[in-house]
Amino acid sequence: MKILNVGIAFVDLIAADLPSVAAPGELIYAPRGIKTRIGGHSVNVSIDLVKLGMKGDQIGIIAAVGEDVHGELIERTLQNYGVKDFLQKVKDVETSKDLVLVVQGEDRRFHVDIGASYRLSADFVEKTLKKLDFKILYIGGAGMLGEVDEKLEEILSYAKRRDKLIFIDVVAPYKKPWSHIIPSLKYANVFHVNLFEASMVTGETKLEDAARTLNDMGAKLALITLGEEGLYARTEDWSIKLGAFNVDVVDPTGAGDAFCAGVLHYLIRKEIERVKDLTVEECLDMLIYASAVGASATTKEGTTEGVEISFIKNLIREQGERLRSKAEVEMH
Repeated sequence: MKILNVGIAFVDLIAADLPSVAAPGELIYAPRGIKTRIGGHSVNVSIDLVKLGMKGDQIGIIAAVGEDVHGELIERTLQNYGVKDFLQKVKDVETSKDLVLVVQGEDRRFHVDIGASYRLSADFVEKTLKKLDFKILYIGGAGMLGEVDEKLEEILSYAKRRDKLIFIDVVAPYKKPWSHIIPSLKYANVFHVNLFEASMVTGETKLEDAARTLNDMGAKLALITLGEEGLYARTEDWSIKLGAFNVDVVDPTGAGDAFCAGVLHYLIRKEIERVKDLTVEECLDMLIYASAVGASATTKEGTTEGVEISFIKNLIREQGERLRSKAEVEMH
C-alpha cells in the first residue's frame, strides 16, 4: 500500500445547475436531476487516485459508515474500484450525508448530516494503522472526525515516528473551534485549505500572511486553493501563486479533493519522501498537474465523475504553459 486515507465518508445528494434556491413554498425543478453519489474527502481522494492510474490495492481507506443502504453503497463502490477499505460499521447512527445545492453561477451550498463519520473511533484508527504499511498518510476532513480529532496529535505522532509523509486536509469544524487543528500542524508535511479556512485557522485575512502563519505553525508546505483564482503555495523557502485552468464548470463539488489527489499522485510517482526534496520547478509541475485534476472534477456532476486522465492531459497540453508562464514565484 502506498497511500492510506483516513477521514470522512459521505453520500452526496446533488442538485446541480439550479436556476435558484426555492423560496418558502415554491417548487423548483432540478434541470439535471438529483444525483446520488458517494463522497467525503477520504472516499473522493481514494477513487480519484484510481482514476489517475494507481492500482486500487495501493490505496487504503479508514472511515466510518452506518449499517444502512448508504453505507453499503460506499463499501460496494470502493470495492468496485479495488480500494482496500477498512470501514468501521456504526450501529446506532446513519451514514453521513450531504445535500448539495448548486445554483447556476454560484458556489455550492452544503447541508450536512454529520452521521457516522463523527463516530469514527480513534482506537479503530490506531489499531488499523499499526497493522498496515504505507508511504503517505492523508487525513481528509479533520474537524468532522470527533474522537479522531481529539487524538489527532497522537495518531500523527505515531505516523511521524514511522517516517510517513503526512498530508492534512480540513473542513469547517463540528462542535470545536478552528484552533483545534493548530497543535497537529507541526506534523503536517502538506496542509491544504481554502482561503476562508486558512483565515479561520490563522486569524489572518491576507493570503500571504495566512500562508506564512501556517508555515510558522509547522506546516512544511501550505496549499491554499482559491477556486477560479487558482492557488497559493508556500514553504519557508519559497512561494508560488498559480492561476486556474479554464473549463466549463457544471458542479464544483469535489474539486478540492481532486486537487489533493493530484498532489498525492505526483508525490508517489516522483517518489518524494520529504517536501524539502521538492525543487521549485518540481512543485510548479505538481501544482499544475493537481490543478488540472481539480478542474476536471468540476466538469461533471458529482465529486469524482469528471476526473478523467485523458481530459487532464489535454488540459495541461492546451493551457499548462500559459499557467506556468504567468506563475508568480518568490524566494524567501
